[in-house]
Amino acid sequence: MSQQSSMHFYLSWAKERIDEMDAALASFEVKVGQAKAESKVKTDQFLSDLTKRRDEFQALLKTQAEAGETAWASAKTELEKQWAGFEAQVKTYFEGAGKQLEQQQATFKDVAAAQTEAWREAADKFREAAGKVAAARTVDVDAALKQMKSDASEAEARLQKLKQAGSESWSVLSAALAESRKAFDQANKAAWDALKGEGPKS
Repeated sequence: MSQQSSMHFYLSWAKERIDEMDAALASFEVKVGQAKAESKVKTDQFLSDLTKRRDEFQALLKTQAEAGETAWASAKTELEKQWAGFEAQVKTYFEGAGKQLEQQQATFKDVAAAQTEAWREAADKFREAAGKVAAARTVDVDAALKQMKSDASEAEARLQKLKQAGSESWSVLSAALAESRKAFDQANKAAWDALKGEGPKS
């Protein structure tokens, strides 16, 4: 499960960034439509550069998602660089474009909404994964408890036979108690491992 949760973390992290990139791009696309002829070329180029950065980010993400968790450690560093480049380009645009307060506010609003939605989606996915783990763990716990009860019944039956016989030596009775204790210890450990989610050891 830890590998799965790590993958969920990385994918949620990357999806949040892509959602923010998409929101920023959508906000700037509105700006391109409103731009005057002289600034339209510059804004088109800016938008093209941002789109290229977003596409590169998505391509790297797709490659790494298919490669698995071990590839994520190095890939995350590269994704973080690409994300920082995207952010820096947006910042440079706003600093160089003069006082475009309206555009800044619109972009911020769109990106904040995308981020909020990404957080909600990540929380929903986490809740869903936790529910699956809890359900799986409940099955494991129930199976371990059933096995524990079965083992206890068998041990009790053996001990009852020995009690009724009454003529067995202490060494036989002691061995039966040790066997029963050992079965109890194993069943008890299996039940607690199931509760912790460790599963049975083969």
